[in-house]
Amino acid sequence: MSKIEIACFNPESAIIAFESGADRIELCDGLSEGGTTPNFETAKKLREKINIPIFVMIRPRGGDFTYSDAEFEQMKTDLISLKSLNVDGFVFGILDEDDEVNREQNKILVELASPLPCTFHRAFDRAKGLDSSLEKVIECGFTTILTSGQKPNVSEGKENLKKLVELADGRLEILVGGGLRSSNIEDIRACTRAEYFHSSAITDGGAFANADEVVTLKNK
Repeated sequence: MSKIEIACFNPESAIIAFESGADRIELCDGLSEGGTTPNFETAKKLREKINIPIFVMIRPRGGDFTYSDAEFEQMKTDLISLKSLNVDGFVFGILDEDDEVNREQNKILVELASPLPCTFHRAFDRAKGLDSSLEKVIECGFTTILTSGQKPNVSEGKENLKKLVELADGRLEILVGGGLRSSNIEDIRACTRAEYFHSSAITDGGAFANADEVVTLKNK
């Protein structure tokens, strides 16, 4: 049975996703930046209201995925703080200055998050090399990669996504996301044979998930 994760940039969207049958929430802030670390109080209040898994983004700013020492320390502090809220997992990804997966820093965060699972987010789509980056992410201890197949969106990246599912071979989950909508999910699912899909379910260019879109994604 395929599952749907909804990226929620505010608590209102998370409630909509929960009530519309989403399997998991990716909670973040910073819609215009593609997702940043959410506010502690926002996450705390949301945890009290919904009982489906909440994975929390750990990203101190928008832009690239190479962080200063101070930014990395902030990521560690935020993760430890948010972990106290009984969330279900974390979402982050760090690259080095050569756009390679930063094994040292990612491993530190994965260990801090333990025993909670971690998703390597779409920093993967900027990383050099499909096969080699996959192996590095697995080595770091992540359980999931959120990716559009190292292409601008899932439609353009579907052949790479298919390859990633095959290469991963059950060692971690390939979470398909990036331009995923109810209008293309059936085609993407048939091509990639992936089992977990990710969408903001925002259909009007606004800031909130669309309940009908969440329902349709889930049904398809």
